[in-house]
Amino acid sequence: MAQRSPGLIGAIRIDLTRLHETWMEVVFPRQLDPGHVLGKWKPETGVQTAGYYLWAAIGLPLVLIGYPLLLIGYGTRFYAIRLDSAATRLGIIGAVLVSIVVWGVLSAVASYQFGTVGTISLNAEGFLAVVAASVVATVSAALAVLFSRAGGRAVSVLLAYPAAMTALFLPPVVAALFEPTLQETIFPWSEDLAIGILDGPLSVGGLNDIIREQFTLEGTGYVLMWLSLSVPLGWFLGGLVAFANIIRPKDDS
Repeated sequence: MAQRSPGLIGAIRIDLTRLHETWMEVVFPRQLDPGHVLGKWKPETGVQTAGYYLWAAIGLPLVLIGYPLLLIGYGTRFYAIRLDSAATRLGIIGAVLVSIVVWGVLSAVASYQFGTVGTISLNAEGFLAVVAASVVATVSAALAVLFSRAGGRAVSVLLAYPAAMTALFLPPVVAALFEPTLQETIFPWSEDLAIGILDGPLSVGGLNDIIREQFTLEGTGYVLMWLSLSVPLGWFLGGLVAFANIIRPKDDS
């Protein structure tokens, strides 16, 4: 008999229960996946009971905060699996070749559009912009596929996801270094984002003042800025996917 789907409400209830059991297992054994022989651990003394329910109460608000993050992890895993499946079919060389072909076509179009009318100009800024972006995108995508093939949750979180974020964020920024039209859009928006981050999360302990003194946001500084954002964002999303795999393994999705 086919297993019935628990439905949306049932799935949410299962996720919240597993989240709370994961929290409980930080201190108490056999909460998330009780053994078949010993079963789920339960407090036996008054002190254990008090500690058990106190820890459970502390975990309730954390579960409510963590559930939206878990949903982000589910969504990220959904698209990552499909991209990984496509990369598996192509292989690393195939993925690189596809990237080269796609960006090569864009480079050819840009060389014609930004060059002298009716001719191809290799010195055109638009052409250089697309070529630079293509190199960054191709290298980053190849590294993401390579790291994902290396296997292991730690390698995926620490290396594969940051490389994928780099492939997404850096090409337009690198292209903007050569193309004035892109500079007018990307650089002011990057400056606003940098100001928001420095005056917000990085204002603790005067870290923003140190960064402002040591770094100038111009030229390659924009590339370094987005690289510094891509890596922790990749770690964050990779961590959420690992979190989702703990709460709801792939086979249970």
